[in-house]
Amino acid sequence: MAFELPPLPYSTNALAGAGMCQETLELHHGKHHQAYVTALNGFVEKDPSLQGKSLDEIVRMKANEPGPVFNNAGQHWNHIIFWQQLSPNGGKIPGKLQQKIDADLGGTEKFKADFKQAAIGQFGSGWAWLVLGPDGKLKITKTPNGSNPLATGEGRVLLALDVWEHSYYLDFRNRRPDYAQNYLDRLANYEYAEAQLSAA
Repeated sequence: MAFELPPLPYSTNALAGAGMCQETLELHHGKHHQAYVTALNGFVEKDPSLQGKSLDEIVRMKANEPGPVFNNAGQHWNHIIFWQQLSPNGGKIPGKLQQKIDADLGGTEKFKADFKQAAIGQFGSGWAWLVLGPDGKLKITKTPNGSNPLATGEGRVLLALDVWEHSYYLDFRNRRPDYAQNYLDRLANYEYAEAQLSAA
C-alpha cells in the first residue's frame, strides 16, 4: 500500500489572512510534501524490509540511520502533523492547555519566547516542537532536517513548526523570527494541541 499525500484540512487560500499565502501552501503541500511521499514510495518499492511497515515503524526503524529513507519518511510524518495544526482561526489557547503551559512552561509569554527561540536557534533547516514528554511535562524542543520527536523519543507532539525556508520565504523572506511569532499568535491550532494532550 503506497503512502499518499493527505489533503489539506482547509482550502489553499484559507490561511492567507493569517500570514500564509496561497502560493506558499500550494508549493509547500503540493510540491515539497508530495516529493517526500513520492521518494519514500520509491524506496519502499525497492526495499522488502520496508514493505508492509507503517510510517511510524519506518521512522523508528531508520532513526539511527540518517539518510534518504529516514529523511523522506520523517518529512512525510512531520508534514502530516504540520498541516493539521495550522488554522485560519489559530492563536487562541484553550483552558486545559493554558493551565498546562502555566504549570510546566512558566506561562504564555515565556512559552512563546522559548518556542520562538527554538525555531530561530535551529541552524539551517529543521523543526521546532511542543511535546508532552514521557514524564508527563510539556517541553519545547527542536530537530534538524527531517528528524522529529518520534525518532528521538522525546514525546507526543502537540505543535510543530517547519523552519525550512520554503515554509516561510514567500511570506516573510528571511525573517524567521517574524514567521515564528506569526505562527504562535495567528496560525497555531491550540485546540489541536489540547486534543493531543487529552488523548495522551
